[in-house]
Amino acid sequence: MLAGEWFVDSHAGILSGGRAVEERETGAIRRAHRNWNAAQLVEHAIRRREGCLTVSGALAVRTGQFTGRSPRDKYIVRDKTTESKVEWGPVNQPLSPAQFNRIYARMRAFWGGRGAYVQDAFVGADAEYAIPVRVVTEYAWHALFARQLFIPASPGSPAAGEGRGFTILFAPEFHTDPSEDGTNSETCICINFEQRLVLICGTSYAGEMKKAAFTIMNFLLPEHGVAPMHCAANVGKNGDAALFFGLSGTGKTTLSADPARRLIGDDEHGWSERGVFNFEGGCYAKCIHLSPEREPQIWNAIRFGAVLENVAMDAGTREIDFDSGEITENTRAAYPLSFIDNAVIPSVGGHPRNVVLLTADAFGVLPPISRLTAEQAMYHFLSGYTAKVAGTERGLGKEPQATFSACFGSPFLPRPAAEYAALLGEKLRRHGSACWLVNTGWVGGPYGVGHRMELRYTRAMLHAALHGKLADAPTAPDSTFRVAVPQSCPGVPAQLLDARGMWSDPGAYDRAARDLAGRFNQNFEKFSGVSPAIAAAAPVLVSRAG
Repeated sequence: MLAGEWFVDSHAGILSGGRAVEERETGAIRRAHRNWNAAQLVEHAIRRREGCLTVSGALAVRTGQFTGRSPRDKYIVRDKTTESKVEWGPVNQPLSPAQFNRIYARMRAFWGGRGAYVQDAFVGADAEYAIPVRVVTEYAWHALFARQLFIPASPGSPAAGEGRGFTILFAPEFHTDPSEDGTNSETCICINFEQRLVLICGTSYAGEMKKAAFTIMNFLLPEHGVAPMHCAANVGKNGDAALFFGLSGTGKTTLSADPARRLIGDDEHGWSERGVFNFEGGCYAKCIHLSPEREPQIWNAIRFGAVLENVAMDAGTREIDFDSGEITENTRAAYPLSFIDNAVIPSVGGHPRNVVLLTADAFGVLPPISRLTAEQAMYHFLSGYTAKVAGTERGLGKEPQATFSACFGSPFLPRPAAEYAALLGEKLRRHGSACWLVNTGWVGGPYGVGHRMELRYTRAMLHAALHGKLADAPTAPDSTFRVAVPQSCPGVPAQLLDARGMWSDPGAYDRAARDLAGRFNQNFEKFSGVSPAIAAAAPVLVSRAG
């Protein structure tokens, strides 16, 4: 059991039993609005000019300077709990207990006399592994975000006042002092596992709360034999669960929100001895170029109670231009799972029959769909490959940029990647899950030459894979990546399945394939402790002739 004693007032002066209390020296929160519902929080957010209603009823907000996470400002306190378990480095930057306590004391003083919004919730839909979380925020819309993304605590549950959990203190208007605190900037996101406390300051980007909770689960769950995963999950009519791994822009949220299947969750899950379970109670969907035709479930979820971050809106009509990247390409919509018509609540499922690894290969090399052995699946899981192009992130040039993120979530992995891969690999072998690599990126050439695979064909390939229609289909090995490529698929033109054949210049394809294989191999050199069988699943660097 991870859900133990719930924090009440071990963090003196913040909250006690939901009431603001006086603090002897540093002041106290003046008034705490605890566990308000969506209507109350939206009303306050509008009254305080934190955001405004759109024509659909969703609350539109701006996150200011930060329209995404700030990885260089994320820290973990280095102490006896974390010293030997965390893989320290650029991703997991250490902060000493003294540094943390100094920042925490100043944050408490900052909060003196101010109001706050408090939400009691859980992270984890499986009661055996659920973590109680108390979120304390400056802004009403941040409390609404927490209410929609986490699993709200019901009256009488451990998160409502008993037991022990984590507390997230989110104070955007408080800033650290790099010269005094040893931080990289005035922004700080820091997790203290001994004090079970998270401090977030100097940023208004709400996703920092969500990813701090994910980092906590990634640290705690492996010791309980549970594989924490950055993936979406859904389930078919016959109870056949499927997982969808993929980095931003690969279609994870879009493809998992399948009207023919029930959604377990779109982003973060655990795989235990009982099956898969969602960490969250909501979705945080990227909504750039959102349309009712392509993504009807997400479109219909953007209504009263949902939060829209950094979208372009007509001030007069309150209409949203989802195609606009005027503020950022990373526009987001946060809404509870209950806004999805066919969501699974509570969001748990059985052991997955299929595991899908999504990539958006902007080099146009990888096959649109291929079957993987368990070893190949672990190789590609550790690699965590996709390619970014201009238009998906600022600062990118005209050429695609290969991106490798271990386990499809390296910014949130406190432990070495090999630990997570070993856990997932053991479960894949034990439960016999079929593994697939699906390229939602470019065909017929790289970005700028070829074209992106149409969503309808990707959906058809996934439908065939998840319903067993490709189980006995003839396959041919890819000459470079050695994955098994189906030679036919219902609803998909056969020529689309042949990545090399779609290029007008086969020689150019071969050069691009060798180049991408080299990038894979170079990236994989950083992993230690990987079994020879997984390392042997690497692509081969040979010419077409030999």
